[in-house]
Amino acid sequence: MAHLDDVIRQVDETLTRHVIVEMNTLLIALSDDDTLPREQRYQQQQRLRTAIAQKGHHHYHKEEEDEEEIRREQLTKWGEIQSD
Repeated sequence: MAHLDDVIRQVDETLTRHVIVEMNTLLIALSDDDTLPREQRYQQQQRLRTAIAQKGHHHYHKEEEDEEEIRREQLTKWGEIQSD
C-alpha cells in the first residue's frame, strides 16, 4: 500500500500544478507501473485524464473568447456598429 500512497500523492501534486505536460508524463509512467494492480492504476490514470480533458476544454473556450474579443475590436475600431 505504500507504493499506492506514493502514486496518489504524486497524482495529487501533479493535479495541483495544473501542467498538462506533467500530467501526461505521469499518465505514461503509470501505464508502465507493474507494481500496482490494474484497478488502482486505472483509477489514478482516470484522475489525470479527467483533469487533462477539463483543462483542454477550458483552454478551447478561452481561445474562442479571445477570438470573439479580437473580432469585436476589429469591427468597432472606427466606432460602434449602428443598427437601424
